Amino acid sequence: MTSRISSPVTDYLRLGLAFDRLEEGFVDAFTGDPRLRAEVENAPAPDPAALADRARGLRADLPGDLPPARAEFIGAHLDALECSARKFAGEEIGFVDEVRAYFDVDITVGDEQVYREAQAALAVELGVPGATGDALADAYSAYRQADEIPPERVDECVRAFSGALRERVRERYPLPDNEVVDFEVVTDKPWSGFNYYLGGYRSRVAINTDLTQHMSTLPHLIAHEAYPGHHTEHCRKEQILVGGGQDEQTIFLVNTPQCLMAEGLADHALVAAMGSDWGVWAQEIYADLGLRFDGERAQRMGRASAGLLGVRQDAALLLHDRGADEDTVAGFLQRWLLAPPARARQMLRFLTSPLWRAYISTYVEGYRLLGEWLDAVPDDGRLDRFGRLLDEPLTPAQLRAELGAGRTGP
Repeated sequence: MTSRISSPVTDYLRLGLAFDRLEEGFVDAFTGDPRLRAEVENAPAPDPAALADRARGLRADLPGDLPPARAEFIGAHLDALECSARKFAGEEIGFVDEVRAYFDVDITVGDEQVYREAQAALAVELGVPGATGDALADAYSAYRQADEIPPERVDECVRAFSGALRERVRERYPLPDNEVVDFEVVTDKPWSGFNYYLGGYRSRVAINTDLTQHMSTLPHLIAHEAYPGHHTEHCRKEQILVGGGQDEQTIFLVNTPQCLMAEGLADHALVAAMGSDWGVWAQEIYADLGLRFDGERAQRMGRASAGLLGVRQDAALLLHDRGADEDTVAGFLQRWLLAPPARARQMLRFLTSPLWRAYISTYVEGYRLLGEWLDAVPDDGRLDRFGRLLDEPLTPAQLRAELGAGRTGP
């Protein structure tokens, strides 16, 4: 068992590990000293209120002997952990305040006029201009059915895109020779894919086959979870930051600013790797597999549907902030996302999970914030700036500060 070394970083790690005793899965990844994890696992069950007090105390003690940037990073995550501990202790916290504490962003309800305009653009692309309601939903459903990957072909498609993206990404962002991603098929999960980072430059990526896989979205999924998304980020940070002594980067905690940064990065990953013509590239890979895919149309559909980004966050606000019942929220998702009832209920499962209920904001606000930050540099500097997301312990506050200062370099 480890001795109780008193340092801001070690105390932060102990605190974060304790949350896995309250909710399994709260610690998304830990690659630090296994003796420290064993110490926390073998300790008496933690009291949530005491964890909140501990988070506040550690926050007050910063920066200690840490450089300002590292102290700022840990401080933002202590704020998030304090809120989680208060929630676990049964304290009533408004949903908007909860999201702000976790992810350092403010959320508001979206504009339904934006959603109407996005659906109008989709109707044009689907060949039914002016269609709304059931007519539009039927056209979209037909498009999605034609876009389905036969279940028996999913595995080879996953491996083809993983291999192609791995080769492209390693040219730009070198990874250790022993890095590897193992893919597996799972069922009965509230998400479509999940990266389990195991440390030592290894990831296990689970793909949920309860959800039909589509040709237009599978490249995004592989980029998101593996190259240059979560797996690549974990590997680069383990190599550069942990290798440089920043042990706070050995832990990745749910419902913290880390998550918003990671999901925003991963949602921009495919375009970062392949450019805006990713669909044309994907079309060639599918053709090699004997599958027909219209890459240019997929790109147009993606642009048309971009205005619907905030719908799922609005659904979370309806459910947790406005007090709407689940049937109402399911209907909202069906109306604006043109989702069939079963898909809407699957989304609700994610939104009602005690651990994941606020997490949808990491995708919505993470995509927006990181997109604005990436767009703030000339096109020829975008890849270098994306590399900073992989290699640096950035936070939402830091990105906003750079945007406010008008920084246009990488």
